[in-house]
Amino acid sequence: MAKHRMEIKLYYEDTDCGGVVYYANYLRYMERARTEYMADRGAPVKALMDQGILFLIARAEIDYRTSARYGDTIVVETWISEITAASIMFEHTMTEKTSGRLIADCKAKAVCVGADGRPKRIPNEIADKLR
Repeated sequence: MAKHRMEIKLYYEDTDCGGVVYYANYLRYMERARTEYMADRGAPVKALMDQGILFLIARAEIDYRTSARYGDTIVVETWISEITAASIMFEHTMTEKTSGRLIADCKAKAVCVGADGRPKRIPNEIADKLR
């Protein structure tokens, strides 16, 4: 499946007292990248929400390889490795832009739910756009 590429410049607010990116911020970067991935494929999150189609993260995994630091620009590549009837497995790699150094490998399983929060099938037209 096609990959989406997004750059994120790291600011002081992203880091801990040592200038290293705070570990939980990688979850935020993954969320931004998933949102952009979906929008670029014609399935913007807001439009889906307006239709009562929501995606909730049921599981997230991050393998931290090296530290990103204040002033770095990271490149987040996002792709879908699997789509089932009611879930999507997003995968991400994060690298430092200049050196190409691997920072993290990540996965997040998103489950499709309705406005009531109950699981539902991903509409075929949405799944087709995301493939």
